[in-house]
Amino acid sequence: MKKLILLLLLVAVSCAPKQDPTIPQVFVGDAVGTTYGIKIYHDEKIEIKPDVSDIIDMFNQSMSTWVPDSKINKINAGDTTVVVGKAFKEVFDAAQEIYRKTDGYFDPTVGNLVNAYGFGSQGEQDKIPSQQEIDSLLQYVGFYKMDIRDTSTANEYKVTSQQPGMYLEYNAIAKGTLVDYIARMLDSKGVKNYIVEVGGEVITKGMNLENNAKFLVGINDPKSGPQDTKPLMAINLQDKAMAGSGNYRKFKVDKTTGVEYVHTVNPISGQAQPSQVIGVNVIANSCTLADGYATAIMAMPLNKSRTLLKNIPEIEVLIMYIDENGMLRFELTPGFNQYINSPVL
Repeated sequence: MKKLILLLLLVAVSCAPKQDPTIPQVFVGDAVGTTYGIKIYHDEKIEIKPDVSDIIDMFNQSMSTWVPDSKINKINAGDTTVVVGKAFKEVFDAAQEIYRKTDGYFDPTVGNLVNAYGFGSQGEQDKIPSQQEIDSLLQYVGFYKMDIRDTSTANEYKVTSQQPGMYLEYNAIAKGTLVDYIARMLDSKGVKNYIVEVGGEVITKGMNLENNAKFLVGINDPKSGPQDTKPLMAINLQDKAMAGSGNYRKFKVDKTTGVEYVHTVNPISGQAQPSQVIGVNVIANSCTLADGYATAIMAMPLNKSRTLLKNIPEIEVLIMYIDENGMLRFELTPGFNQYINSPVL
């Protein structure tokens, strides 16, 4: 009987559908309010969409402030009984690291301010907060006031806060972690060459076997306008992740004053007004870190980012900013140049 079972297993394995590894298998779908695209090169045909859906569902139910009964929304509502899992803690820990290294310019407790400006799930789209409201809400900002602790059960944790009323949101980093989780799923299936993209955040492994080259990823031109996607430059990526942040697409204008407000809120000042920096792209080993650092650098003054980046050698950064003459300028960390496939257009 054992020999028969073994024989059947061998037959099943031998009948697995073969695939030319130079022909990509492509998967697309919806995810966390945006879309995803996955391209893999593998010597067997595989189906990954159910696995991707499971990962997306887990992230939505755990970390999305746009899902009414998600765990993060229950925490924000003051429910101290909520228990979160490993993925939630992973994002929390990465956010704490970026919070410390950026002197608080990346802060996932900025959610009350994001909502006040109408960019969050709880915000009124046409409302602009007064300076008095901003000053009042700043008391609820400060990631150092929150902690995550082990429970008596393995891989279960509780989030604690020193101050009631704080609003935690992962929107500036969870998408990057979602990309990383999909990549890990592909790793577990033995896929050695792939590119995963969710809403513009990307991770790659191995090569594009179709062209026998590194994966090519585009960076959009911020001058092309909110609805256009004109490429600015092409980036070569292999075993790296890249994420971007920009205020040239998601913004609104006060109908009364004509003042422009952007979706990146400065957690130090509480302001959401445009700065000199209009776009940032970060290359890192994980998409979680690339996503978080891109948001932080987008929020901070240009001179501050110049000082900061000298102390974070593990990332490479492209900053797009407007100079005093209104001209678009570029500032790159020394290592970013090695990834550029084609120069600025």
